Amino acid sequence: MKAPVRLAAYGAGLAVAFGGAFGLAGVAVPDSVVAAWAQSSETRTHGEGHGGSEQEPATEAVNGVSASADGYALSPVKAPAGTDAAGTLSFQILDEDGKPMTAYTSTHEKDLHLIVVRTDGAEFRHVHPVLDEATGTWSVPSWSWEAAGTYRAYADFTPAGQDAEGITLTRTVEVAGDVAPVTAEPTRTDEVDGYTVALDGDLAAGTTSDLTITVERDGKPVTKLQPYLGAFGHLVALREGDLAYLHVHPAGDEPQPGDVGGPDVGFAAEVPTAGRYLLYLDFQVDGQVRTAEFVVDAGH
Repeated sequence: MKAPVRLAAYGAGLAVAFGGAFGLAGVAVPDSVVAAWAQSSETRTHGEGHGGSEQEPATEAVNGVSASADGYALSPVKAPAGTDAAGTLSFQILDEDGKPMTAYTSTHEKDLHLIVVRTDGAEFRHVHPVLDEATGTWSVPSWSWEAAGTYRAYADFTPAGQDAEGITLTRTVEVAGDVAPVTAEPTRTDEVDGYTVALDGDLAAGTTSDLTITVERDGKPVTKLQPYLGAFGHLVALREGDLAYLHVHPAGDEPQPGDVGGPDVGFAAEVPTAGRYLLYLDFQVDGQVRTAEFVVDAGH
């Protein structure tokens, strides 16, 4: 990923560095506030989070909390205004001249990854829009919202060019209707369509922590995980509050068509601050992608 997020290979997984500052979870977050977070991230201190009142200096800039970075900008996201009708979700990536981009470098088998999640961590979706090269517009047809609220849309992409690095830009999207917010409580096991997905390992700020995610069905290990976007497991991590973003995969050789893996998928995570983290694992079995969700607190 693009520095300001530090990403290094570690053992069988990835070392993941989260940066930024905590905010308030589950509230509407205007784009202006999101931009302010990014601008002040290197000089702010961290508040209580979920483990005490000790303050820590921010040591790394935030990834995925700004609508613009490194000369690129995410346009406002157009989408249905409420939950009562489907429509097209669309946006553009603008270059430093304000012109829509049409040339990208494929990363994890796609030119752009779109992550959409409500600000309380619910309603997570990972999709791949289609690019209209004539207008530079990315779109997802027949888009609908299952629930009202304030959402964050993340565009994760790499511009064209030999030395280009990945960028994650974000915008907020308001969906009208009655909101039923959820509270993200720590959980290490998720049941998804008959699959039991469990996370083992602890996060500790300032040190590398080994995490293992195991997939089972009917009490038996699943050993037929299929490659999805070039890996057996696809992890998105958000820090509760500012929703700082990180998009990671297990390290190692890219699986080939026909390869299978499991039941374990390993990661190594390094988080510089204590707090609560929302983890979303995409995995594929029998051609169908499912998402398991976890909530983990990182201690000091």
